[in-house]
Amino acid sequence: MKFLRTLLDSQGRHFHKGGILEFAYPLYEALDTFVFTPGSVTKGSSHVRDGLDLKRMMMTVVIALIPPIFMAMYNTGYQIHLSISRGAIPLDTWQTSAMNWLGLAIFNPADPLACITHGALYYLPVLLLTFLIGGNCEALFAVVRKHEINEGFLVTGMLFPLTLPPTIPLWQVALGIAFGVIVGKEIFGGTGMNILNPTLTARAFLFFAYPAQISGDKVWIAANTDVDGVSGATWLAEVATMGSYTLTKGVSWWDAFLGLVPGSMGETSTLGCFLGAVLLIITKVGSWRIMLSVVIGSLTASTLLNLISSQTNPLLAVPFWWHVVLGGWAFGAVYMATDPVSSSHSNTGRYIYGLLIGMLAILIRVVNPAYPEGMMLAILFVNLFAGLIDYFVVRANIKRRRARYAA
Repeated sequence: MKFLRTLLDSQGRHFHKGGILEFAYPLYEALDTFVFTPGSVTKGSSHVRDGLDLKRMMMTVVIALIPPIFMAMYNTGYQIHLSISRGAIPLDTWQTSAMNWLGLAIFNPADPLACITHGALYYLPVLLLTFLIGGNCEALFAVVRKHEINEGFLVTGMLFPLTLPPTIPLWQVALGIAFGVIVGKEIFGGTGMNILNPTLTARAFLFFAYPAQISGDKVWIAANTDVDGVSGATWLAEVATMGSYTLTKGVSWWDAFLGLVPGSMGETSTLGCFLGAVLLIITKVGSWRIMLSVVIGSLTASTLLNLISSQTNPLLAVPFWWHVVLGGWAFGAVYMATDPVSSSHSNTGRYIYGLLIGMLAILIRVVNPAYPEGMMLAILFVNLFAGLIDYFVVRANIKRRRARYAA
């Protein structure tokens, strides 16, 4: 580390103002501050100082993502091995060839090491391409604007692959993350200025542009059904078409809670999301008010909808405790809804913000069975009103204080 520090200090003059590489200063500064503590910090007593900077905040979220990432790799490999053992998917993929080269079994879903390794062969290329394309987009905008490259994309880059199915084409991954960074964040001014969650913006673009691939391939379909599969994308889509019968067909609530069900790579494990939520709440990086309000909103909406009987919409009968383990509900409530930029900033506003997300997520799932996963659209829709919610909260506080202190 001392050698790297010496090297950066000796070459820094070329990147500072007047140097031949002045245009590339954001790239130099990004490497310097990512590896080491920033050289210039506030020291005067007139400044408010805090030990938690953006880098430490982003790293806390990354650490909180470790359980979902672990389950993403394990469950991906588990579902694929389950499909291979049933003869439901072909073996002519480079991932299975790599598994054979490593000498690991690809027919045994009960082998944890084989499942994790095989899942990593699907997950890691998506992760690396996300950082390659998204990171370069962010760096390009920083160089053009002569702004510093901060660590905001670190979390976006970790979140985006977890919202995708393992068989997503890599060119769609590149297109999606580029759209999310440019349209979801950079056109608004960059980190801290966006009104929409960049990760969900990228996923929404892929969902509406390429719905067949973003919803999942036959790997997921065959893993939970017979050899021929079904005409659906994920287990949640099966529930929308086959009803509560699907909830008890071969998969227990605990399987869904642990994440051993078909779905996007990092969204299936409610347990993994719960462990991440504990860390985010303890460190105060994630808002417990938003998480709690999402739970209350979803509980209220699902309970009211359970009172309605329907022969054509089986999702009306799905209880709250099944909603929380289906699809991306838990992942969205913990990691997406609590985005500190696109969510409400006042405490009262966070309660309202989370309540609206929880209710809308269930309403979209149930009322529109053609689109059974509603968490993504619910968060993006309420993102648009987060500033308005805070505005009315502040106005109400001003009005109340004027009445209290009026002469």
